[in-house]
Amino acid sequence: METNTAPSTVTVYLDPTCPFAWITSRWLAEVELQAGLDVRRELMSLSVVNENRELDGWYRDYNDRAWRPARVAAALLASPHAEQWTDFYERFGQRRHVGGLRDDQQNTALTLDELSLPAGLAAAAEDPSWDADLRTRTKAATAPLADDGGTPILHIEGRGFFGPVLTAVPRGEAALRLWHAVWTLATTPSFSELKGARDERLQTD
Repeated sequence: METNTAPSTVTVYLDPTCPFAWITSRWLAEVELQAGLDVRRELMSLSVVNENRELDGWYRDYNDRAWRPARVAAALLASPHAEQWTDFYERFGQRRHVGGLRDDQQNTALTLDELSLPAGLAAAAEDPSWDADLRTRTKAATAPLADDGGTPILHIEGRGFFGPVLTAVPRGEAALRLWHAVWTLATTPSFSELKGARDERLQTD
């Protein structure tokens, strides 16, 4: 499959606790390895996206808890160790989304220790002063969208889209086919939206 017609750079906006963002990030990592795509990973907050929405009780609880890892990530990005944001996202995500560790406080501590990052960054989890930063980052992610979307969000050649929302990680040729399909839609000026039924059985590894 030819790959030289697609752009060399895509920006993906990610919330650390969102499983759909995790799956999309793993798919893009697959394309990155196979096609030399430059994937820029940026932080956004699902809690910010949903803070003024009416949600079912379980999902409101999920969003309320999602503030904490995102705040730690924001503090990391504002620190002298900002270059380790992607490593933080991937180590934290591997334990949460693949390993099943849902204790975000424990996962954060393990991740900071594993990356030799200051343990004090964990205190940001309970510090709402980081929320303004998260709102700014999330606004940058959602700015090109017609509405607030969710996570993940892709920016491709000046356009922004919520998704693709995947329930499993495409590998090999399937990953490349999906990337070319997404790029083709994103660079078609008249394209706006494509949505289908979602299989709730996630495969995050």
